[in-house]
Amino acid sequence: MSTLLAIHWNASPELFSLGPLSIRWYGLMFAMGFLFGFSILTRMFKYEGLNTEWVETLFVYVIIATIVGARLGHVFFYGWEYYSQHLIEIVLPIAKGTDGYKFVGFQGLASHGGAFGILLAVIIFSKRVTKRPVLWTLDRLLVPVALVGAMIRTGNLMNSEIYGVATNLPWGFIFERNSETIAKHPTMIYETLCYLITFILLLYFYYKTKDLKDRTGFLTGVFFIGVFFTRFLIEFVKENQEAFEAGMPLNMGQILSIPFILTGIWLIYRALTNPPQAKNTNIPGHKVGKTK
Repeated sequence: MSTLLAIHWNASPELFSLGPLSIRWYGLMFAMGFLFGFSILTRMFKYEGLNTEWVETLFVYVIIATIVGARLGHVFFYGWEYYSQHLIEIVLPIAKGTDGYKFVGFQGLASHGGAFGILLAVIIFSKRVTKRPVLWTLDRLLVPVALVGAMIRTGNLMNSEIYGVATNLPWGFIFERNSETIAKHPTMIYETLCYLITFILLLYFYYKTKDLKDRTGFLTGVFFIGVFFTRFLIEFVKENQEAFEAGMPLNMGQILSIPFILTGIWLIYRALTNPPQAKNTNIPGHKVGKTK
């Protein structure tokens, strides 16, 4: 397989380091994604004349739930055979080398676990804070979450991880940092582009259509289809993440995506066949007047 047209990729995962402290692209993209998401959701709440203090509380819930859920998702969906024998490494990422134990950082986060964590956080938040339906919160929260997903996948690119199988397409990447010698599908770029398209569509439906954002569950359904259906398709050209996936007709990422895809289809159908939710300004969190 010719590599003449391939893109040779050898980016450093570190942005810079100061002594023992290093700033990595992945962590930076993760943090910036949440900062941008917070700003976008605050603007959305102001646009609707809602209590913006809710956004601060919601993001505390979501950040914790995303990190914990993504970690546990990796542990239980992809690595339980190992972690069942090394329970301490679930919460304390250490490894034993020739010079003893050392801190190595978490070696796995699973996006599906993060998604389940967010759902749980929104359920708790909706019951304790807004007193509104869970889907009402999800319809707004998932707009910036699509952008956060794109930025996290950009971090994966800088880490030269979670890429695809061999390809002779001209945009194939040779991930030299991993000692690859043939071009592979840059699947993290594929996912980044799909998530960005989903984010733009959600913004359009929210701001530019007359009643779609008031059709409870519509935006959540679009998010589930835009993120998890594209993830399902891209997995066909992605390398397996764990050895146990070899020989499976569908890998773990695809299996975990199916419930979200089916739910997304049902939510869109339900939203389009039911009348929009009537606007009611006499409910908690609504401020008189709309600030754009």
